[in-house]
Order: sequence, then structure tokens, then C-alpha cells
Amino acid sequence: MGRVITLAVTIVLAVVVIIGAAGAGIASLLFGGTAGTGGLCAATVTAPNATPAGLTAEQTSNAAAIVAVGARMRVPVRGWVIAVATARQESGLISLSSGDRDSVGLFQQRPSQGWGTPAQLLDPDYAATRFYEALLRVPDWQTLPLTEAAQAVQGSAYPDAYADDEQPATAIVTAYTGGTLPGCDPVAVSASGWVRPVPGPVVSGFRTSSRPGHDGIDIGAPRHTLIRAASAGVVVTVLCNVAGRSYTPTGGTLPCDVDGNPQIGGCGWYVQIRHPGQPTGDVVTRYCHMVRQPAVTVGQTVTAGQPIGLVGSSGNSSGPHLHFEVHSGYPATEANAIEPAGFLRYRGVSI
Repeated sequence: MGRVITLAVTIVLAVVVIIGAAGAGIASLLFGGTAGTGGLCAATVTAPNATPAGLTAEQTSNAAAIVAVGARMRVPVRGWVIAVATARQESGLISLSSGDRDSVGLFQQRPSQGWGTPAQLLDPDYAATRFYEALLRVPDWQTLPLTEAAQAVQGSAYPDAYADDEQPATAIVTAYTGGTLPGCDPVAVSASGWVRPVPGPVVSGFRTSSRPGHDGIDIGAPRHTLIRAASAGVVVTVLCNVAGRSYTPTGGTLPCDVDGNPQIGGCGWYVQIRHPGQPTGDVVTRYCHMVRQPAVTVGQTVTAGQPIGLVGSSGNSSGPHLHFEVHSGYPATEANAIEPAGFLRYRGVSI
């Protein structure tokens, strides 16, 4: 499954132009300004009135506020743990009216450094929002040790002090999410800079005798499994492609938001990433049949292993899976499609 079907090249070109102009805004609407992985790795607060062990009523209220803000901003759950650990170290989860120099609040943020007014910083919601905004600007913050991510935001004189707070913070966050956290941990990247886009068996191969027009491989995986960028690159396409038409993401309902079937044709929700600077020249990877609008936008730079969407069954599909293609040139065409499994194995990725 997965070949992109178009009625006219002009439709697709128009869609790409629209995405390029509006993509950042769309991502902000969907993911609370955290274009990237927020909509994928954000846990659900299932127990907002939880009372984590060992916390006073005041600490519980402040921890709940930090978690609630993270959920509202669609921050990946790793960010919730970092935020709670930081506040636990900085203030003991108490919104302090004073501290070192002019530091105040849960995160001991300083008005003189532009974090906000003292009154604003004493508001847990405001303080948590400012912390998350700063954290999300830290490059690769999800893959950093907690101490490094927290230190990048706080600039503490004691950066290693946050380490002791990671385990308690994880327990606190877990109390609000019903005892579990989503599996959004970073994946191992091969020495050549490539990763497996999704776990699971190859259930349909590249241009087999029974499917000579199948320009990729199908990897079986449960619905909502994270799909990851196979290597670092730049997103060049984000579209809903179904029944011979392509639609730009709008944040509203589109035909790709429901399961497809083998008769309608199209890639469903899909992403293409251009990987420049490869030894053989530009490479393009394609990821089809996502369950909903992808978590990336055209023009966005992604890292190897970064979550970009969720497995689904949109478009020309008979069940949840990832249709994955590799193309030895840009733009991706039927003529430059190459066998993905062998391509990845050559680059140290088992598939």
C-alpha cells in the first residue's frame, strides 16, 4: 500500500506552497506551539486529583499545576518530569516569595532576567508555562540527561543537584497519569546516522511479483505506534492523500482522519523527509498511512529518531501499518524508489 495518487501536479504544488506559508501556525494550533513531538509523546492526565506519596497539600497542588500546564501545552511527558524535578530542587515544590537575589516562585525564576514580574512568577501556572517555553527551545532536550536539560533552562550554580530529583519526579508525574508513562524514550542511532522508523515485521516487500508497483515496504505495527524519522533531514511534504486528491493540513477534519481501504487509493496522511549530504547524494524517505495529521511541518528540521507521527490505516490500506519508502534523489519519484530494507541494513539498521 502507499503509492501517492494525484489528480494533477498543480494541486500538490499548491498544497505544498500553502503548507510552507501556514505550517508553523497549524502546528502551533495542534500542538500548543511545540511543533515536533508534543502531540505524540504527551501523556494523558487521568488522575488530576491524585495525591502523590510524600507531598503536602501545597506541594501536591503545585505539582498538579506543573503537570496540567505540560498537558495543556502538549509538551512531551519527559518535559513534565524535567519540570517537576527542577521545581522540586529549586523550591521543594513551594512557590517561594523570595530566594537567591531576586529569585521567586516554584522555579526560582528572576524578574531581573526577564522571566516576568514577581507577582506573575508566584503564579504556578505562569511559572510552569515560562519554564516549558524555555525548555522547548533547548536543542534535543528530550535526549539530554535531565540534569543537562534542566541546567540549560535554569543556569544553576549547582547543575548536578537535579539528578537526585529525577526518580521522585517520575513517581509524581506517574501518579497523575494513572500509573504509566508513554514509551517515548530516544532510540539508538546507527553510526551512519539512521534508525528503524517503526518496530515490527515487514509484512509486504518492495516490488514483489504479486505487487510490482509497491514502491516501498509495509511494516506491521499497532495503531498509534510512534513513527520516527529514519535519519536527520528537512521535512518537504506533509499531506493527506486519498482517492486521487491531496489536501493541506488545516487542523480540521479531512478524509485521511478515518481508516481507508484498498479500493480508494492514496498514501493517507504522509510525510516526506529530504536527507541531503548522503554519500550517494540526496535521499528522500516517505512515511504513509498515519492515523492523524503528522506532528511535523514542511520546512522543519528533524533529527534521526525524532517522532513524526503515529501508525494508522488512512488511505490505500487494509489495516494499521507503516508504508515506508526510500528514494535515491529529490524529488521522490517512482523511478528513483529503491529497496528500503537493504538500504537500512547497509547503514547498520536491522530490519
